[in-house]
Amino acid sequence: MARRRLAADELVCPSCGRSYPQGERFCATCKLPLVYSDHVREVTDVSESHERARKIKPQLTEGKLVKVAYARNQAEAEFIQGMLLEEGVPSMLRRSAGFDVPDFLAAGPRDVLVPETGVATARQVLLEGELISDEPPSRVVAPGRLLVGLLVALAIGVLVVWLASRVVH
Repeated sequence: MARRRLAADELVCPSCGRSYPQGERFCATCKLPLVYSDHVREVTDVSESHERARKIKPQLTEGKLVKVAYARNQAEAEFIQGMLLEEGVPSMLRRSAGFDVPDFLAAGPRDVLVPETGVATARQVLLEGELISDEPPSRVVAPGRLLVGLLVALAIGVLVVWLASRVVH
């Protein structure tokens, strides 16, 4: 990509190379912050991680991480992560609970996490790719509530057995 000579104080987009007047702060096309022209490098000088970071839409990076998908292994999780990145959604992989064993390395299930502001976009991408269903996730019972329910059931069972033994004698 050939670049024309720019004035040292001219603002340019680091991605597309368009120049802007001093009053502008972001590229109208790429939505990236503008930099002074003397800070612009050739597109070929950009590392792979920098190129990946450029794809991320800043408005989808806010909030706590939320699980949006489940993958059976590392390769499947990275595939999902790539799909999300193409739509500008940053994501992170985490070993699923109970499978955090170093001996498994790339084996074992992974959770795909995205920031709260990117959940709607991520769900749309995953629905279009038929990687998740449109049904709401099943309700998870809190461990404390489950314990209370089991203790109540056990107490009722003990009471019934005690009453039955009193009636027989």
